[in-house]
Amino acid sequence: MGIKNKAASLIEEFKAFAFKGNIVDMAIGIIIGAAFGKIVNSFVSDVVMPTVTAIIAKCGGQNAGEGIKTLVYTTSEGIAIPYGTFIGEVLNFLIVAFAVFLLMKKFLGFMQNMRKKKEAEAAAAAAAPAAPPAPSAEEKLLTEIRDLLKNK
Repeated sequence: MGIKNKAASLIEEFKAFAFKGNIVDMAIGIIIGAAFGKIVNSFVSDVVMPTVTAIIAKCGGQNAGEGIKTLVYTTSEGIAIPYGTFIGEVLNFLIVAFAVFLLMKKFLGFMQNMRKKKEAEAAAAAAAPAAPPAPSAEEKLLTEIRDLLKNK
């Protein structure tokens, strides 16, 4: 399959996705994700990083009072590498990734349970033989006549 065919296939899949109503769900997810990102950023900046800073200060770290995000390594040529900011962003990512993992695990577990429930109901309906229909009034009358003739 050529690159053009793959690209065309990808575009067709996107069109099918975007125009069948999922785009609204995706937009809602993006908005909620952005808000969640702000909450996580605040949590890391205001709770986690000061805690890590306090731990580093107790262990005798230099410049710990300034906060871990201000940690910078300066090379002999004078180039500054702000690795504290990197540590903060890694913590942001790990918290978001863990929250998404838990959300998806619970969501997929819920979906799997629903699927199993539907399959069990379908299997039970297929396994149980259908009850025969109730006899009609004519059949009841014929049964009575048969029974009366047997008794004679």
